[in-house]
Amino acid sequence: MKKGILLVNLGSPDSPEPKDVKKYLGEFLMDERVIDIPLVARTALVKGIILNTRPKQSAAAYKKIWWDEGSPLIVLSERLQNKVQEQVDVPVALAMRYGSMTIKKGLQGLVDKGVDEVLLFPLYPQFAMATTETITVLAEELRQQYFPNLKIDSVPAFYNKPDYIEVLANSIKKHLKGKNYEHVLFSYHGVPERHIRKSDITKSHCKIDKSCCITPSKAHEFCYKHQCLEVTRLVAEKLKFKDDSFSTSFQSRLGFDPWLQPYTDRTIERLGKQGVKNMAIVTPAFVSDCLETLEEIAMEGQEIFHEMGGQDFTTVPCLNDDSEWVALIAKWIKEWEASKKATV
Repeated sequence: MKKGILLVNLGSPDSPEPKDVKKYLGEFLMDERVIDIPLVARTALVKGIILNTRPKQSAAAYKKIWWDEGSPLIVLSERLQNKVQEQVDVPVALAMRYGSMTIKKGLQGLVDKGVDEVLLFPLYPQFAMATTETITVLAEELRQQYFPNLKIDSVPAFYNKPDYIEVLANSIKKHLKGKNYEHVLFSYHGVPERHIRKSDITKSHCKIDKSCCITPSKAHEFCYKHQCLEVTRLVAEKLKFKDDSFSTSFQSRLGFDPWLQPYTDRTIERLGKQGVKNMAIVTPAFVSDCLETLEEIAMEGQEIFHEMGGQDFTTVPCLNDDSEWVALIAKWIKEWEASKKATV
């Protein structure tokens, strides 16, 4: 069987214009694993309210971070794809869960090259309904409908793999070198608390309290909050951070339902009020810089910190196309290839 790789990231509007942002947000927010309420209610919320107000606001935010080459997320993902391709012998394609670079197009491109066995690689370190799961579910639906002879394997969450933690820690260390910081905040994209409970395969472990994430359980295989906290713990341990010099928070909440806490904006505000003058912020839920890191964190977060009396606000870039990250992905691909040969 001829093998191929499909890297999959979140996606982006085709342009920062309101009409393209509206189209993108419509597809994104109508996903039942993003806003997981009944279709009628979801349609009323998204098409009746959000899409009548949010596109103009989001378009303004996208315009602040848009590059001459296009969407930063797309450009950085393409750079990653090209660099990984240079280090492996199998075809490497790129797709987005939402937007015009569809997973169907990505799979079709590989099939057109003769590929009949694909390693689906969601570019998310942690598992979540709204990221990894929606990608794998859609890929399987597409396989059944359009590519019945295609075999698809998926890369599971890699949040606690020692080689990933080493690459992430090295990147953070490199970007903080020479910086005078008092506190490092690990900010992860938030999800509604109900997503955590829905993903609990034990149906009883996840209480969204201070104990369940550190109490061993099979639920942790699909627990986003546990996996985020583990990344923070493992990186802090690797970099020998003192206990009071780092913390974890969650950003980008939507609506009025309870989301994972503490919230990033309020944490930044609290740190400033407590007299922290120099802080750094890391966003390990993303491997590519995007609207949430470049605008919400690097711009809005910095503004909040300065308003609260803070001075130096350092944003650590995502892994993007970092050479160690590229090499690690290539290594995992080669290991997958070798495992397939071993089972023949």
